[in-house]
Amino acid sequence: MATQGTPVMRASLISPLRAAGRTDEVVQRITEAIHLGLVVDGEQLPTEVEFANQLGVSPMTLREALAVLREQGLVETRRGRTGGTFVRRPANPPQEPLVERIRSTTVSELRDLADEQFAVSGASARLAAERASAASLRRLLNLVEQLARADGLGARIRADSRFHIEVAIASQSERLTRLEVDIQSRTAGLLWLSYESERELDEVIAEHHAIATAIAEEDGERARALAERHVQRNLRRLIELHLRMVERESVEVSDGN
Repeated sequence: MATQGTPVMRASLISPLRAAGRTDEVVQRITEAIHLGLVVDGEQLPTEVEFANQLGVSPMTLREALAVLREQGLVETRRGRTGGTFVRRPANPPQEPLVERIRSTTVSELRDLADEQFAVSGASARLAAERASAASLRRLLNLVEQLARADGLGARIRADSRFHIEVAIASQSERLTRLEVDIQSRTAGLLWLSYESERELDEVIAEHHAIATAIAEEDGERARALAERHVQRNLRRLIELHLRMVERESVEVSDGN
């Protein structure tokens, strides 16, 4: 599965699943790759046998996952000599599955996710300040601008996630990059449900710009601290959104009785 990212990013997307590959896990892996913009609209996926081997699942499991994705309009199958399975990326991801995921995720699980990202993002930013190439720095600043110009949920999710992944790429650590891709695939859409005003969007853009500036100025400790603070603020927003959803659901149940 070729992507718009680096070979490291591509390897992260097609690496074997952690658990014995269930259909829903395969669906989520491919869905998030599409919504994060890590695969290109119209791009052809590998053959079923090749893709199943890359993900560490059976061809039957992959076939079932692709059937679900076709029903959701995220891939299409074309017949003939130039046929295959192709990506169809919508402008914006559907919000209902994201809402359900954050509603059903516990505060403890959200904290666990944030703990992982706190460690990965902080280490990536510190190392990026020491190792980032000129090309990586240009991409980071460009992604800050992309987020500022982004119009719509899908574009904002992609620009935000690509920024964090690019920080990890700039660290020149393949392991950190794999971890960040995995984290973004699980959290990106959820985070953007928690931003409810243009002021909050401006805060995120300013935080990204500050991180990129610290990396460009080779200030590793400042870059690490800014990245960690960014994760902490995102955790607070997610927990507040989760609690509002739970409270709203509780009120609706009470009103129904």
